[in-house]
Amino acid sequence: MKRFTQLFQAVDATTSTNAKVQALQTYFQTEEPENAVWALYLLLGKTRRRLVTSRVLRDVFLHISEMPEWLFQDCYAHVGDSAEAIALLLNTVSLSAEPLHLPLHVWMEDVIPTVKQAKSDAALRQLIVSWWASLTAFEVFVLNKVLTGAFRFGASSKLVIRALAQAYDLPEAVLTHRLMGDFTPTAEFFRQLVNPEAAETAPSQPYPFFLAAQIDEEKFQREDLDRWQAEWKWDGIRAQIVKRMGEVFIWSRGEDLITPQFPELEACFLANFADGLVFDGEIVCWQGDRPMNFNALQKRLGRKRVSQKLMQENPVRFIAYDLIEHQGQDIRDKSLSDRRQRLLAVLGKTTASCVGPSPVVACETFAQLQQLRARSRLENAEGLMLKALDSPYLVGRKRGYWWKYKVDPMTLDAVLIYAQAGSGKRANLFTDYTFALWQNETLVPFAKAYSGLDNAEIEKLDRWIRRHTTERFGPVRSVEPIQVFEIGFEGIAASKRHKSGISVRFPRILRWRHDKPASEADTLQAAKALLTEG
Repeated sequence: MKRFTQLFQAVDATTSTNAKVQALQTYFQTEEPENAVWALYLLLGKTRRRLVTSRVLRDVFLHISEMPEWLFQDCYAHVGDSAEAIALLLNTVSLSAEPLHLPLHVWMEDVIPTVKQAKSDAALRQLIVSWWASLTAFEVFVLNKVLTGAFRFGASSKLVIRALAQAYDLPEAVLTHRLMGDFTPTAEFFRQLVNPEAAETAPSQPYPFFLAAQIDEEKFQREDLDRWQAEWKWDGIRAQIVKRMGEVFIWSRGEDLITPQFPELEACFLANFADGLVFDGEIVCWQGDRPMNFNALQKRLGRKRVSQKLMQENPVRFIAYDLIEHQGQDIRDKSLSDRRQRLLAVLGKTTASCVGPSPVVACETFAQLQQLRARSRLENAEGLMLKALDSPYLVGRKRGYWWKYKVDPMTLDAVLIYAQAGSGKRANLFTDYTFALWQNETLVPFAKAYSGLDNAEIEKLDRWIRRHTTERFGPVRSVEPIQVFEIGFEGIAASKRHKSGISVRFPRILRWRHDKPASEADTLQAAKALLTEG
């Protein structure tokens, strides 16, 4: 644990990318495999399960300290993180125990899992306090983050993989592929991971996704469109469907195995396709000859079991963009046009309605491309995708090969009515906002937004919120309904769960409307008029 904590501190203490990579590289080169694999597991965010809530940790601290809850909350507000606040405040509490100098893998495999064996709140409290007493403040911070499943690291997954690649002289693309999906953190896994001769044997393993960059319209106007393939950008879940060794695995772009949420797709691919195939595409709810609204798909997400009724009301289809494994061979280095031919050949052998190729949209000029983009919402699409016909299937977001040409967002002018402090570095600023639209003489909440303002605007709005608070509801403040903001969003749908009767997708602040009084903000009726477009 001590070496891992030192690594965490070293990375957290610098803003230099090279320094972060060097610290990680040194750690991986010198640490034992049984510890290095757990470090990798944590650094890549593979552990998401929460063993203890932040509230439980807070209650344990309050129980052993003389600190009133209001003072702890005030400290938390300045730090923005319960795990860190407790670690910092423990020096005000008299705790004594022998230091625990245990390797990381022992903590992760033997010590921390004992929280599940605690028979009572008192037993759990005693266990956690005994750990706190035996660790340094920063070790307590790391432990608390692991316990709460909220582990965040000062380096991206990309930097972690780069460092590991440099430590063992391996291509980053190879490591990225080997680390796709979940893995069991064992010393043997780590040895195979960094072995240049290791075979890719896991039948469930997907490939790293190739992502599109936002188009530069001005530059793209000079492109010869004969070199490009245009498709609709569908509004669903990007996914890979893997068919190997008589099994089907469906992976989301976030590396979640989502097969149980789409049993009809699993059955369809089992029945209709041979082994040794990996498709890349989009899962959408589909009815008749067109996709349904994203809201229909959302009803199926996160469920352990999907009922027959839900499948009938929200049927899904896989729109195949690409074929990246064919007859058991990785074909990502082939050109898009080659992969497209193979995809059409594979799909042409089945009449299954659960899957179909993403249709190519014909256009000869950039002006035609713009016209197509303008009617994206009529197709229930987010815009267009433009892919170079000679492009290989790469890893991550590589500019110049694939572009996304999204439709302009829908917009409404709304009134700020509630604000809440953020977390982390913005814990002492109000950065989470609720916006409302007029319904007759009443303002009805319709969206929350957290992004879109620059730092100067956030600080200015924070000062205004503090001076114009009318009520407080715990961490939330009600403010005078004066400030108007233009809110952008990607889609809109009717919703029985929301007081406004609508829900919007990906809301964010486009601009602060200093020029507009609250009385001229948009109405709920204007929002509902957009339903036919969304």
